[in-house]
Amino acid sequence: MTENLQNNYEILKLGNPILRLVAKKLSKEEILSPEIQDFIPKMWSVMKEAGGIGLAAPQIGVSIQMAVIKLESDSERYDNLEDSEEFVIFNPELKVIDKTKQGFWEGCLSVPGLRGYVERPRKLKISYLDEKAIKKEIIVEDFLATVFQHELDHLFGYLYVDRLHSTKELVFEDELANINSEKLLD
Repeated sequence: MTENLQNNYEILKLGNPILRLVAKKLSKEEILSPEIQDFIPKMWSVMKEAGGIGLAAPQIGVSIQMAVIKLESDSERYDNLEDSEEFVIFNPELKVIDKTKQGFWEGCLSVPGLRGYVERPRKLKISYLDEKAIKKEIIVEDFLATVFQHELDHLFGYLYVDRLHSTKELVFEDELANINSEKLLD
């Protein structure tokens, strides 16, 4: 099931074939297993150590449908965030509620040093199992909707670079301040 569960995890980078797999769904019994329950705090730890606001299990070499998300107002990677609750997500299903596109300069721990301008639907309903294998449904919108779509893409073999309209919308993070997004995206 989770042959790659270990103590030390490295974040895989673009090009690693695990990032392109469709991750395995877990049964309720598997979610509640000691192995997965011990893995959940490790996911939080890796995400926080890397300064992320979300992390999907495939990013650290574990190809299961699991992700963690927590927006923090003191994030060093993103400005003007409001704190969110902690989300532990297994086996998600996404339904678009508002197809209106919104765009953000997304970054990814698996694509270090780069940002890409990605437009995604602005409002979604997410159905998933939480860390207690309880079915949950939430509605997310605005930046949190983008974060959910970004992280959950990892569970299906996608990275944000796959969602770019053009490679002209990809920049190094240290050049982002020099970009006039109106010019870039016309």
